[in-house]
Amino acid sequence: MTAREPVKVPLTMRPMGILGTVATARRNVLELIPGIALRQPIVSGRTGLRWHMVMDPECLRHILKDRVEDYPKSVTTKLILKPAIGDSLFVAEGAHWRWQRRAAAPAFAARHISALGPVMTAAAEASCRRLATATGPADMFAETVAATFEVISDVTFSGSGGFDRDAVHHAVDGYIAQTAKLSIMDVLGLPAWIPRPGRLMSGQGLKRMKQVADRAIAERAQAAAKDGPPDLLDLLLDAADPETGRSMTREELRDNLLTFIVAGHETTALTLAWALYLCAFDPLVQERAADEARSVLGGRAATADDVEALPYIERVVNETLRLYPPAAFLSRTAQAPDLLCGRQVRRGDTIVLPIYALHRHHLLWEHPDAFDPDRFETTPDRFAFLPFGAGPRICIGANFAIQEAVIILATLLNRFRFDPVPGREPQPRMILTLRPHGGVWLQVSARSGSARE
Repeated sequence: MTAREPVKVPLTMRPMGILGTVATARRNVLELIPGIALRQPIVSGRTGLRWHMVMDPECLRHILKDRVEDYPKSVTTKLILKPAIGDSLFVAEGAHWRWQRRAAAPAFAARHISALGPVMTAAAEASCRRLATATGPADMFAETVAATFEVISDVTFSGSGGFDRDAVHHAVDGYIAQTAKLSIMDVLGLPAWIPRPGRLMSGQGLKRMKQVADRAIAERAQAAAKDGPPDLLDLLLDAADPETGRSMTREELRDNLLTFIVAGHETTALTLAWALYLCAFDPLVQERAADEARSVLGGRAATADDVEALPYIERVVNETLRLYPPAAFLSRTAQAPDLLCGRQVRRGDTIVLPIYALHRHHLLWEHPDAFDPDRFETTPDRFAFLPFGAGPRICIGANFAIQEAVIILATLLNRFRFDPVPGREPQPRMILTLRPHGGVWLQVSARSGSARE
C-alpha cells in the first residue's frame, strides 16, 4: 500500500495552445509543467515563443553560475516586477546589479542577521498570544503572514512611527493579486512598451506604497541616531560599493527596501504555513520536532542562539522548501546560442527553471512526493535543491529567512499542537509565489505545560 502523500499540483499531460496556456497560467502557473518533466532532464516546446524547461543540475549550474550573464531574467519577469520594485537588486542586470549586490551584502552579514533575532523572537511570541485566543480552526497562512510582516517591517523600518504598515501590506497583496498574472502578450513575446491592461489596475496602490517608503527614508536620514542595533534601513543608508564607493540614490534605496519587504515576508510566511500544514499532515514528524523544541527551549520562545541546536526543525524547513518552494517557477531569456543537455538553444529562447519539478524529480530524489525531513541529514546536490536560487545571484536574504523560519516554527511547535481540519486541505497554486489556495486551516490546541502569555 502506497503511503499517503501531501497535496501536490496536477501537472499537464497534453500540449495546450496559446489560449489554453494563458488561461492555465492565470489560474496556476505550475499546471503548465508537463508531467514528463519529472523524469526528463529537459523538455522543449513552442507556445508563441520557443521554450526549454531544464531539470538537470549540471545544466542549471551552467545557467545560474557558469554563464549567468548569458541568461538574464526574462522580459516577462521584469514586466511583472518592475512596477513595484524598479530596477532594484532583484531585477537589475550586469554592472548595475553587481554594484548593488556589493553595496547591500554587508547588511546581510551573519552578525547583522543574528542581531535581528530579537525581532523574530518577539514576532513568534506575538503569534503565540494570538493563537492562544483561537476558539476554532485558524488560518495559519493568515497568521504567518501577520508574523513575518511584523518581522520585515521592524527590521526594515524600526522606530519609524510614520511608516504605515497596513498601507504597504495591502498594496503588496493587491499587486500580487492583480499584476502578477501572465498576459497573452507575454506568451506571444510582444515588446515591453505595449501596455498589459491587467497591470494598470494596481498603479495607485503601488504609488502609495512608494510614497510611504520615501517618507520613512527621508525621516530616518534627517533623524538623530536611534537606540538599539541598526536596522536594514540604517545599514543601507550607510552602504557603499567597496570597489567604487558608490552609494544608493534615494530611489534605489526605496526600490531595494520594497524588494526586501515583498520578498522577505511573503516567502517566509509561505514556508511557515506549508510547514505547519505538513506537520499536521504527519503527526510523527510534528511530535519529533516539538520534542526537540521542548528539550532546547523549555517553555520559552526560540532565539537566534538556539537555531544551531534545532537541526531537526531546520530539516523540516528545508523539506518544506523542497515540496513547496515559494519561487517555484523561474524564467530566463537566452542571450546567445548555447547547448543544454545536448539540445540547441537559440538567442531569444525562454529558459524555464521549474523549481517545483526539479524538487520532485524522480531521478534526483527518492520518493520525491513524500514528506521526509530526514532526507536532509545529508546535503543534496547543490543544483538539485534551489529554493533560494544559486550562483552569484543566490537570494541575499536566504540565511535571514532560514533563521526566521526556524525561530518561529520552533516556538509555535513548542507551545501548540496543530491538527488537520477535514475538508479544508490547502491547494498549491502559483501566480507570483506558491500559495496555499483557500488558506491553511488547522485546529490549534495548547500543549500541556506550555507557557501561556
